[in-house]
Amino acid sequence: MTSRFTAESLAISGPILLSRRKFGDARGHLSRLFCGEELLEHGWPGPVLQVNETATTGKATVRGMHFQRPPFGEWKLVTCVEGAIFDVAVDLRQGSPSFLRHVGVELSAQNACSLLIPAGFAHGFQSLTDHVRMIYVHSAPYRAEAEGGLFPQDPRLDIAWPLPVGLMSERDRAHPPLTADFEGLTP
Repeated sequence: MTSRFTAESLAISGPILLSRRKFGDARGHLSRLFCGEELLEHGWPGPVLQVNETATTGKATVRGMHFQRPPFGEWKLVTCVEGAIFDVAVDLRQGSPSFLRHVGVELSAQNACSLLIPAGFAHGFQSLTDHVRMIYVHSAPYRAEAEGGLFPQDPRLDIAWPLPVGLMSERDRAHPPLTADFEGLTP
């Protein structure tokens, strides 16, 4: 089978940047957003149980940092299909050598990249353009009782958002900064 993705390891173990191959001609192009068979070799745990779309209207908007607590952890494949974002994954795995470190990558309609994020990570992004649309593929369904979040501007996370932070939901602004006793998520 010809691979439809090129995988790139990032500065911390876990998240993987996937570049989609575009196949096209004078009519346009095709790129595969998800292939479970190929993603199994990168750790994807099995079937897709949920797919979500988001639309963000304004540049500099921050959404996140969201996660699901065990035993309802989920893998995510995040793809930007319109506009551009700075996408961030924060390692919350208890005992991980990269605990509370993060990776940030640009995803855009132009660069045809996706970020594969394992369970045990918080996820968020900042819109780099107006009119952003994203597709999220999830390995588990959303569970409100397992939802957690981190304050996106928490000094302990030290995320260097590329733009001054614009709009943010009240829910995301209300997440308290991490305390010294935060030990992370157990597997």
